[in-house]
Amino acid sequence: MTSPRGASPIASNNLPLVLASESPRRLALLAQAGVVPAQILPARIDEAPLKAEQPRAHAMRLARAKAVAVADAMGSAAVAVLAADTVVACGRRILPKAGSEAEVRICLQLLSGRSHRVLTAIAVHAPAQGLRARLVETRVTFKRLTDEEIVQYLSTGEGVGKAGGYAIQGRAETFVRQLNGSYSNVVGLPLLETIGLLKACGVHIP
Repeated sequence: MTSPRGASPIASNNLPLVLASESPRRLALLAQAGVVPAQILPARIDEAPLKAEQPRAHAMRLARAKAVAVADAMGSAAVAVLAADTVVACGRRILPKAGSEAEVRICLQLLSGRSHRVLTAIAVHAPAQGLRARLVETRVTFKRLTDEEIVQYLSTGEGVGKAGGYAIQGRAETFVRQLNGSYSNVVGLPLLETIGLLKACGVHIP
């Protein structure tokens, strides 16, 4: 956590919120908590993992970079910028944001019958608070998937564009044998921790 020198540590509780993401899932989750961003301004950064970068470090680095990039783009505007990055990891392996049916298939075959971690880093940049960030981990266990189940899931198209090749809020929820931790974290934004961080940084929560 960093703070500008001489800045007051007390949040003003009335900062407009800028969401540094174009994810409809994150927007819907915020709305579920009664939070409507004043502006949506996606961060445009290189999201490729660094060489030998671990999943937790990768998620945290990207969330922080997104928040800072959008805060810089806003210039001197008195706003709070919320950014997040979700990583699906099997051991030390970071699964891709599946860009095709073929990648969804590979992800599902890897996740079948085993546990994996969903890591979401959230970062908020606010004038008086600097940059604050948290990381939330949820462990998810899939049942063993048959070839037919994978083919049927591919036909829905919902895994394309998703980290790890699946959307838990859709058909993939039927694959989950066990979930330990935050469900909203797996969707893409851990609400408990996000709301707490926004309040601490001066965003009014209705």
